[in-house]
Amino acid sequence: MTSRERVLTAISHKPSDAVPVDLGSTPSSGISAIAYANLLRKMGREDLPVLVYDVVQQLAQPDMSILDRFGVDVVDVGRSFNTSPEDWQPTVLADGSSAMYPVWFSPVRQADGSYHCYDDDGTALLAKMPAGGTFFDQTYFPYKDGYPSCYDTLDAEMGRILWSKYVHSPWDHASDPDFWKTLRANVLRLRETTDKALMIVCGCNLFEWGTFLRRMDNFLMDLLCDPDNVSRLLDQLLERHLSTLEKVCAAVGDLVDIIRFGDDLGMISGPFMDVDTYKTFFKPRHRQLCEYVKSHSQMHTFIHSCGSISSLMPDLIDAGIEIFNPVQTNALHMEPEFLKKEFGQDCTFWGGGVENIGTLNNGTPEQVREQVLQRMELMSQGGGFVFNTVHNILPDVPPENVIAMFDAVREFNHG
Repeated sequence: MTSRERVLTAISHKPSDAVPVDLGSTPSSGISAIAYANLLRKMGREDLPVLVYDVVQQLAQPDMSILDRFGVDVVDVGRSFNTSPEDWQPTVLADGSSAMYPVWFSPVRQADGSYHCYDDDGTALLAKMPAGGTFFDQTYFPYKDGYPSCYDTLDAEMGRILWSKYVHSPWDHASDPDFWKTLRANVLRLRETTDKALMIVCGCNLFEWGTFLRRMDNFLMDLLCDPDNVSRLLDQLLERHLSTLEKVCAAVGDLVDIIRFGDDLGMISGPFMDVDTYKTFFKPRHRQLCEYVKSHSQMHTFIHSCGSISSLMPDLIDAGIEIFNPVQTNALHMEPEFLKKEFGQDCTFWGGGVENIGTLNNGTPEQVREQVLQRMELMSQGGGFVFNTVHNILPDVPPENVIAMFDAVREFNHG
């Protein structure tokens, strides 16, 4: 069975030769650049560069040889861009490790050791990272003081938000001439050169874009106190997302296996909203996104949502979501046993294979092994499981534990 067949078999809940594995196919299933640099040193692979492909979260793009070493079954199509040395420039990570940034990213170091990112004209501060920090924080919220009377400048304002301004590949090339033609050519080349499943990260955030534009505190109040403006904004966002999906499906919808949406709907203690609020504002729009993909492509729908979202999952599944990530099993009502029992036949869990906070960063290699084996035994029953950590591997995770994790996966899969 090829890697692609293994992933598609898991999604279809059919018997497989092994549990499929992910590392780095999305910016919520990857590895911190610091953790990756430490891993390369431990593996004696310092000949490989540390490419920080997601500069906001400071995530590394793992080399194909590392993915093969760990038996990874899926890759992000974004890795088919920025493939030349001249696409990168040297930088130094917070722990002193050498790495490479995309050439378009040049944060300004401050006297106190922090880094600032400014708008093109140098006026607005868009993002910053404190001295010793390991990711950038958003500082610019264009609608924090109120909604605009019209949305003629929405595209420009969205372009100033750090998640868009400093977006990872392939979208850092979206303004290039013939981008869509190049995307298809690159994905065709990937399909010809690897048997791994292909993932495209496509955003289409709704709730999160409300928080990016209005700021979290304001938008949460708006859901209850200003529903008309919330609906107006979401309609504008949906229009833009559907336009993007039209282009994605036309360009690579027959080649890519999974399309990843994002919308962090949960906190550790529960969802950001009650079920009725989700059903009013977001479910109908999530349904439109999913229906478009399923009507115009072969791609499976995947959503990244942190936190406790089990109370929203029946409606997300009904809206057309097939795959859930990162499966934050330390959040309320997100225990793996509960999730598998309640939803295991109706969706695929992409993550939850080991706790990032606690086990992976502070446990011994043997404790990592034990949890990985336990989770894989539980979550793989009946299919519907792709092994991945609970969100990205963080900077403080020892390389010994990363290796122990993948060794345990191999032990479970192949004895």
